[in-house]
Amino acid sequence: MTSNNQSFDTLIIGAGAAGLMCAGIASERGRRVGVLDHAKDVGEKIRISGGGRCNFTNLFASADNYVSQNPRFCISALKRFTQHDFIEMVQNHAIAYHERDHGQLFCDTSAKDIIDLLVTRCKNHGAHIQLNTHITDVARDDDGFTVHTDHGPFTCRSLVIATGGLSIPKIGATGFGYEIAKRFGLRVVPTRAGLAPLTFAGPLLDQIKDLAGIAIDARIRCNKTMFSEALLFTHRGLSGPAILQISSYWNDGDELRIDLAPGVDAFEVLKTAKETNPKQDVATVVATLVPKRLAKLIVEWNGAPGRIIETGDKVLRRVAEGINDWRVTPSGSEGYRTAEVTVGGVDTRDLSSQTMEAKTVPGLYFIGEVVDVTGELGGFNFQWAWSSGFAAGQAV
Repeated sequence: MTSNNQSFDTLIIGAGAAGLMCAGIASERGRRVGVLDHAKDVGEKIRISGGGRCNFTNLFASADNYVSQNPRFCISALKRFTQHDFIEMVQNHAIAYHERDHGQLFCDTSAKDIIDLLVTRCKNHGAHIQLNTHITDVARDDDGFTVHTDHGPFTCRSLVIATGGLSIPKIGATGFGYEIAKRFGLRVVPTRAGLAPLTFAGPLLDQIKDLAGIAIDARIRCNKTMFSEALLFTHRGLSGPAILQISSYWNDGDELRIDLAPGVDAFEVLKTAKETNPKQDVATVVATLVPKRLAKLIVEWNGAPGRIIETGDKVLRRVAEGINDWRVTPSGSEGYRTAEVTVGGVDTRDLSSQTMEAKTVPGLYFIGEVVDVTGELGGFNFQWAWSSGFAAGQAV
């Protein structure tokens, strides 16, 4: 038998951003709400995000900032609870924040301010949060659901899965949510690491290792998607905001096309230099466009080691393409270990875009990162957590 203190209207598995948001909204509506998590602390991903300052939303959030098999699925939730609604919550809680590039909003003091906001809302309305609780089974019957744990069974009418994805396993990420979805007959879109550094192998890696630490502004294209932000060379390959962004759109074997000097016609620069200062080395001219170590490598790759006067236009054009249209195929990504999010997840075809409820399993909801909705870098994934958590919290 389940004791009354383990019987709830709504049980939420996962005490992260989406789960806590949903708990606060549902408990505000008078629902008896329980939140279970296997971790020892709530909101661990919130705590470590944004260098400890939490990039909690983005002023420009819209459906265009999300990757999904169904790009329109997120529209309803994002419209019903917008970035401005969450900003109002932040202001009402007297949290100081600031805007950085591209509309990104960060806490002035600490990400813990966002955790406190969410937990306070839960506690003020009587939601029960229980940590260090490991789930062994989930069953459904005519009365709802029974969640079996190492602290005994919990029962509920509505069950919300807010367990996140596979990214950053060191803070407890697992595939639990996908397993529950499959058990109840929902489809799961294959998952992969998103917002992750990309890696090289073999001779290419050997060649670029010496560039580790170099950062430049670049324009990167892959699969009809483009980002213009900073790129960072690493000991394993490429990172930086532009690479993290494009990684969510990149699949194994895809080629990246990188403009290392956006807004500059490298061939015109080389041609002009040949006319005005013909005795200088090609590498010297290229170093006016990109850092010196990178310039040396581009010149080597394209067979132009000498003086510019001795280099034909055909070779110079090849060098220019190496600057404005460097084509490279990564061998892989650094994977879930460093990925900020998981691409893929519970198939949106099996969920209501209005409520996040499973279409074939009344009372079962999926919210946040576990769903096949992945935001770009810049606060968009947290906004999806708030929006999807609100949608389910209004419905349970």
